[in-house]
Parts: sequence; structure tokens; C-alpha cells
Amino acid sequence: MRRSTRKALTGYMYILPWIIGFAVFTAYPFFYSLYLSFFNVNFTVDGIEATFVGWKYYIYAFRTDPAFPINFWNTILNIVLSTPLIIIFSLIVAILLNRKLVARTFFRLLYFLPVVIVSGPVVAELVANNAASIVDPRKYFIYRFFQMIPNTISYPFLYMFNNLVLILWFSGVQIIFFLAGLQKISNSIYEAAQIDGANDWVIFWKITLPLIKPFVLVNTIYTIVDLASFANNAVNTSITQHMFDIDKPYSYSAALSWIYFAAVMLILGIAYLLLRERRKTRI
Repeated sequence: MRRSTRKALTGYMYILPWIIGFAVFTAYPFFYSLYLSFFNVNFTVDGIEATFVGWKYYIYAFRTDPAFPINFWNTILNIVLSTPLIIIFSLIVAILLNRKLVARTFFRLLYFLPVVIVSGPVVAELVANNAASIVDPRKYFIYRFFQMIPNTISYPFLYMFNNLVLILWFSGVQIIFFLAGLQKISNSIYEAAQIDGANDWVIFWKITLPLIKPFVLVNTIYTIVDLASFANNAVNTSITQHMFDIDKPYSYSAALSWIYFAAVMLILGIAYLLLRERRKTRI
């Protein structure tokens, strides 16, 4: 058996519990929601009556619903802009925490605490009380400087300044992943590069980044899914609100779910194509 085959089988064994759980508990409601999105649901004394309506609710979402298109594009834009910011921030912090520092364990714990804070209903209360806005960037010169620049150029920077706290909240797990990747790199490689005269900048681009590229891909996929499944984003809120509409219970929310699912899968596919390992080796 080739080494690549053995590694693949090991990976499948690790995800086998999830596959079994999906097949037993999730597969039926997953595909049943797709079925409902093409039907109009009515509750009668004899049970559920479903009338086929085709693409009606998918068309309704973008042509009739005044709120969903805005919520949808804002959420997608949030995912697209936040993901690289979270990845870059996590990598920088992980590199700093991987160095020999005084109280390094304490600082690692400190950066992982946001993962606990954003769990469950806690983050809903924080967002509702504007806790994400405790840092006001508008009073700083650099923020006002970017406001004077055309919106096409300044929007990503202004978005970063306006969401600094949220970026920190969503970076805990990614920092842990990057730390694990950095600790797998042997110090002898860095020592050899320094002997050859390489500075820190060259070492990062020629050694560190190529060797942790698989972790960049894993963290990117994790971040996209984490942001997309955030219960308080606009699309998930819309899906929840429309779930029990009197005239279209479940059907319309199911259609919204699958529109959102398709968009997130497209983003994941693009991220995978951009970050996947292209080198082919045969052992």
C-alpha cells in the first residue's frame, strides 16, 4: 500500500464517527429541507400536505423579499472580508506566541479565551449591547484618513477598523492551529537559514509560510464555516424568522437555507482551489 493511501485511510478513520453521525441523524432532515424548499407546506388534520411550487421561493427571495438580498450580500461580504483578516491576525499572533516569551502560557490562554466568550447565547448578549464597539476607531487619524480615500479602496480598511473586536473573538481556534503547525517546524531549519544569512522576512516567506500552508487551508475553511454558521448573522436570523410564516411555513426558510448553503460552498470551493497543495508526489 502506498504511503499516500495509508495517510488517506487514516484520515477517513478519523472522520468516520462524523460520517456515521451525519448518515444516522442529519442526512434525512438535510435532504428533506431541500424537498420542502420546492413545495408549499400546509398543516391539516390528516398531516402535512405539500404542493409542488418549483423555484417559487428561490425567486421570491431575490425579487420580492425586500430584506433578504441586502442581508444575504452583507453576510457574504462579511465572510469574504473577515476571513483573510482573521487568518492574517491569527498567524501573526501565533508566530509571536511561538517565541520564547515570559509568561507565554498565560498569553496563549488569554488569546484563546474569546473562543469561550463567543460560545452560545453569551455572544448574542454582547452583540446586542454593542460590546463589539468598545473600541471606537473613528477618533483616530488613520481612520479619518481612510475615510477621505475613495470607497473602493478604503472599504476593506474601514471594515477592518470597525470589526477589530469581532476579528479577535473569532481568532482563538485558528491561533491554536497555527501554533501546532509552527511547532512542527524543526529549529535546525531556521538555524541553517540564519547561518546562510537569511533575515526574518526571508525566513518567513521561504520557510515558515510554505511549511504551514496546509494549516492555512484548514484555518480558512474553519473560519468560513464558523462565520457562516454564526447564529447572529443577518442570513441565519432571517431563516429563523421566516421558519414559522403562516402562509409559507418551513418552505421559504428552507429555500433561504439552500441559497445560503450554495453561496458558502462556492466560497469554500474558491478558497480550496486557491490554497490547496499543487505539488504532486508519488511514493
